[in-house]
Amino acid sequence: MATESRFLQKIPESYFLFGPRGTGKTTWLKQEYPEALYLDLLSPEIYRSFVTHPERLREMVKGERSAVVIIDEIQKVPALLDVIHQLVEEDKTTQYILTGSSARKLKRSGVDLLSGRLLWRSMYPFMAAELGDSFDLEAALSTGLIPLVQDSTDPLSRLHAYIDLYVREEVQYEGLVRKLDDFLRFIEAVSFSHASLLNVTEVAREAQAQRKTVAGYIQILEDILIAYQITPFRKKAKRNTVSHSKFYFFDTGVFRILRPHGPLDRPEEITGLALEGLVAQHLRSWIGYGQQDTALHFWRSTRGVEVDFVLYGQNTFAAVEVKSSTKIRPSDLNGLRAFREDYPQAQLVFLYRGEQRLLIDGILCIPCERFLRDLRPGLPFVA
Repeated sequence: MATESRFLQKIPESYFLFGPRGTGKTTWLKQEYPEALYLDLLSPEIYRSFVTHPERLREMVKGERSAVVIIDEIQKVPALLDVIHQLVEEDKTTQYILTGSSARKLKRSGVDLLSGRLLWRSMYPFMAAELGDSFDLEAALSTGLIPLVQDSTDPLSRLHAYIDLYVREEVQYEGLVRKLDDFLRFIEAVSFSHASLLNVTEVAREAQAQRKTVAGYIQILEDILIAYQITPFRKKAKRNTVSHSKFYFFDTGVFRILRPHGPLDRPEEITGLALEGLVAQHLRSWIGYGQQDTALHFWRSTRGVEVDFVLYGQNTFAAVEVKSSTKIRPSDLNGLRAFREDYPQAQLVFLYRGEQRLLIDGILCIPCERFLRDLRPGLPFVA
């Protein structure tokens, strides 16, 4: 696993490091902090030790006298947060790094105790620029960019096992749902909302579940970092915009595995949704690693005029449209033109599967693979 290329940067303060399983948090931490006191709560022995006596952490920290203490999968023993809170107050010289693949138990267990004392950082799937020459767009659209999957000789099988692991360990074993079959039926139903407006009522109907139940299931997916939503851009809106958010799975490979395929499903439609999701996860990573003052939105009027993504921050204001086509039709740019009418200050970018970088009517048209390879945290959105 090419951890040497990750864009996540070390910081001197104590912090939470969140990210879905398999995104490389542990590998990166062990490489960057080789002398740290490392405690893995996925280890049954360590888990039992702390779940029964969380105060034992104090004894261990005082005894080891390590400058850096890493606690992996902190959500497994939320009671440790009380001890860490005390330790942080008593000794400012020790750095604490707490990793997690789920925020659900922490939100219920008073994680706000450490608000302002520990910063928040995230680890994401690989970015194309991290992989360099080994980045393969077609493979990324098929099996995604989760490092654990990328490192496998059989990515598709590993991806199936990965999904099973998440459902089994994060959902079933943690008792997050009463009936696993109902939850699995929901996951299949909500997979049709990837890169689309999220209509909870419609998903509930497809999943044969109550709307309230489905809303809770969606929150579970977000809490265990499998999915996220982006909200519509409404700043100084000049026309009516939709109120629903758009829904995405955090990785394209996860979406492709969860989305059912059948005779009525057009491959090009699923590929188009996968491409939009791939761009979305790159934009999230670009923001999370280097542009944290920037927010990711989309824009859609109530009449259906839409732009896939809007990035808005202190130094960034851009609208991005993504099409899985090799040709650019005049109508493909209509959404960006409409957005420019309302927001003439915005940079307009059109991503497509062609090979030429073009400037059409003030809209920068860039081959999608080239855009993804060039996107680097800390550098301008588009060079």
